Amino acid sequence: MFNFDNSYARLPERFHAAVFPEPVEAPVLIKFNATLAQELRLQLDADDAPRLAAFFSGNVLPSGSEPLAMAYAGHQFGNFVPRLGDGRAILLGEVVDDKGVRRDIQLKGAGPTPYSRRGDGRAALGPVLREYIVSEAMAGLGIPATRALAAVATGEGVQRETVLPGAVFVRVAASHVRIGTFQYFAAQGDTEAVRTLADYVIDRHYPDLAQADNPYLALLDAVSMRQADLIARWLGAGFIHGVMNTDNMTVSGETIDFGPCAFLDDYDPMKVFSSIDQQGRYAYRNQPGIGQWNIARLAECLLPLLDGDEEKAVEAANGVLKAFGERFQAAWLSVFAKKIGIAGTPDPGDGDLIQALLSAMQEGRADFTLTFRRLSALAAADRSEVEAQVRLDAEAAFLEGFAPWDKAESFLPLWRARLARQEGDVSVLMRGVNPALIPRNHRIEDAITAAMAGDLSPFERLVAAVADPYTDQPEFAALTQAPRDEERVLRTFCGT
Repeated sequence: MFNFDNSYARLPERFHAAVFPEPVEAPVLIKFNATLAQELRLQLDADDAPRLAAFFSGNVLPSGSEPLAMAYAGHQFGNFVPRLGDGRAILLGEVVDDKGVRRDIQLKGAGPTPYSRRGDGRAALGPVLREYIVSEAMAGLGIPATRALAAVATGEGVQRETVLPGAVFVRVAASHVRIGTFQYFAAQGDTEAVRTLADYVIDRHYPDLAQADNPYLALLDAVSMRQADLIARWLGAGFIHGVMNTDNMTVSGETIDFGPCAFLDDYDPMKVFSSIDQQGRYAYRNQPGIGQWNIARLAECLLPLLDGDEEKAVEAANGVLKAFGERFQAAWLSVFAKKIGIAGTPDPGDGDLIQALLSAMQEGRADFTLTFRRLSALAAADRSEVEAQVRLDAEAAFLEGFAPWDKAESFLPLWRARLARQEGDVSVLMRGVNPALIPRNHRIEDAITAAMAGDLSPFERLVAAVADPYTDQPEFAALTQAPRDEERVLRTFCGT
């Protein structure tokens, strides 16, 4: 039924703790991702909601599962905590999907573990729904991320500031190995465990690196490059992770942990939503630098494996960190060049053109998503055989998103001159990278509020909408609109 093959459970005991989910009172299935289940080759009856609820709440363990909580450490807002681990998550096991890729199935909110640190190990309904929505939105946007397999209401309350309805989230990931996993062993001086973990990650995620002259340096470089590419894609979607601690940075290159995350409305490069990020450490524009900082922490863990000569090991690691910055800049330029319609390799001056638009957006408080989508429509109008009025209307729609719009108006002739050097209709390219719809913060809050009152229809509607974000969907037109001032979400919360 689940076809488990649990490689992480075969690692030494100090890597994890065996722990069983704590049964819940009255599990009810909220949502089941049948399409993902099929990808995972899970033989489950989507119509048998009670049985699915029993499996995905942890009340019934599927045959072949070996439930465990993973050990890890991490820098949380720059402060190192030597022992964190899965405090409210239990890894059921691993399956091999229809593409031959090994993937974890994990229950979040399944009860206490040895790493719970006096916590109850439970999750509230709101954060579970948020993670379901955002993880599936990221999949729709084409950004590597963990996925949502199911959500289950537990029928029990969880005590936070008030008593909230409890739920369990079923997360699927390429793996749950984090930079913090390496830090856990490095902090103890357990080089043997660091090596074992590195070998495991190479075998699972980067098998070609086993033949490299220095597999561990190649691993550091590969993780670094994936993270540089990932963060560039975050910025291209206006995404702010909100809690880029080293224990929330996977070595597989997937986005993980959607607690206080948010998407930009109006463009502000220093925007922060997370209520726990009071110093702006993880602001939108700071994410690349933090990514590089996190990679430096991984490099510290791997130093004993890179070279027996510490000076040479440090030199090699510094080379990877330098390459991170170069790779990110190239990835960022590629992402944003496509967003303004530049196909192929960007020219040296294209970065200035992109910055001119971003500067206009910041000054004009322009909505991030709508600006690029309207620019796509303007590109289509410019290149099509239509009446002049249609082009004027498209330009007016673009400029109306800025207040003031003088910088945006000055940008347009420069942009048109650049696109004139290309052949064909670039609007197809632009519509394929500039979504019409994102899971806007106020819509997520609306869905959670309604669900708390017993109405799951806004949640269902939002999940359906974000699955196809690059297509104009008239039935979801209201979900594309920017929030009114009174609808703006100013703070998001971790939910633990």
